[in-house]
Amino acid sequence: MAKYQAYAEYKDSEVEWLGEIPSHWKLTRLKFLAKIRNGQDYKHVETETGFPVMGSGGQFTFSSTYMFDRPSVLLGRKGTIDKPLYIDEPFWTVDTMYYTEVNKDIDVKYFYYLSKTILFNRYSTNTALPSMTQENLNNFEFSVPPSVFERNQIRNFLDHETTKIDHLIEKQQQLIELLKEKRQAVISHAVTKGLDPNVPMKDSGVEWLGQVPEHWNMAPVRRYLVEHRQGYYTTESYVDEGLKLLRITDLRDLGEINISNCPMVNESDTTHLFKLQKGDVVFARTGGAGSFGVITEDYENLIYASYLIRFRFMNKIFEPDYLRFLFQSDSFQLSVKQNIHGGVNQNIHAEDIKNTVICAPSLSEQKEIIEYLENQCLLFENLIYKASYSVKLMQERRTALISSAVTGKIDVRNWQAPTLAEAKTELSA
Repeated sequence: MAKYQAYAEYKDSEVEWLGEIPSHWKLTRLKFLAKIRNGQDYKHVETETGFPVMGSGGQFTFSSTYMFDRPSVLLGRKGTIDKPLYIDEPFWTVDTMYYTEVNKDIDVKYFYYLSKTILFNRYSTNTALPSMTQENLNNFEFSVPPSVFERNQIRNFLDHETTKIDHLIEKQQQLIELLKEKRQAVISHAVTKGLDPNVPMKDSGVEWLGQVPEHWNMAPVRRYLVEHRQGYYTTESYVDEGLKLLRITDLRDLGEINISNCPMVNESDTTHLFKLQKGDVVFARTGGAGSFGVITEDYENLIYASYLIRFRFMNKIFEPDYLRFLFQSDSFQLSVKQNIHGGVNQNIHAEDIKNTVICAPSLSEQKEIIEYLENQCLLFENLIYKASYSVKLMQERRTALISSAVTGKIDVRNWQAPTLAEAKTELSA
């Protein structure tokens, strides 16, 4: 924070995490700044429109009435506990979330910035589901300037600076989404139109496929299959050594899999039926219906869980890496999504996938498409990584700036808000 000036004099706060604080600042506890109130169950007041019902992840439904009608800071009680939320409209909050009644002499937005410095990880209860007690929150120590003017300056400064950072983050996130869309378009075009723009085309007869190269074979997935099989079901506990069990959560983007976190199960009389081999494709049949993974190498001890369906293809029809791109294409994913069943618990049947029409170029052409798409995807991944890294740095800067301002590491008493013209210039930069 070299850009900003420090205070002239500091003193030891005698609080480990705070260190030195400006000499005129005072120590106080959260309970002297605000009262913590419990949320309540929302089921009896839930409606389709109305007041926001807030949980630790933000708003997720509406209520017919409100619990509190003044600006407040919401603090997680269970689950996501380290993301305080500021809200300035009437709301209802669930029983896993606290809300606060902030003292009249303390600006609520300033209190929100203070709350961002709470050491949630230090005080979280040691359980599978992170929790925060009112006692620990109430006794958390802050350093606060006694002057209302100084507190408001900190709030105004942070409002302005975080808005700038948020704007830059949003632009980078939009760039990331645009890059992903372009990558998807490149993949979809290559596996449905090929790489040669001058090749004769034919009508596929399938609405979502359109024109395809005249020399490509086309057929439903079932025509290329040896078999399909639903995954291995067991009620036994996981073990330290055994067979790795591939789950929906181990599927990644672009049909890749990650087996590093796969649990282990004991081998049984039937597990050999579920072993995966190079060229197999597993589809999620529920809980992420349509997501998939392609097995691009041989594994000795890898089987797949019951929420997955394995498709085993005939030899010398498809390159495994070509299947990764084929099943990622817009046309295939659109067909799958049109056949998803159920409401909240969405699922897809094996027969729906088997009936989906796909294109099968020659193996040599598949290899050309694979090489082209791998090079293109690498270019996109590098650009996405750079944009994502920029977002990470800006988020870290945002956190550091808030902490520096509310703990007195920087002095913003003389900060002046930019003019409207200056602000527009900053946001357009």
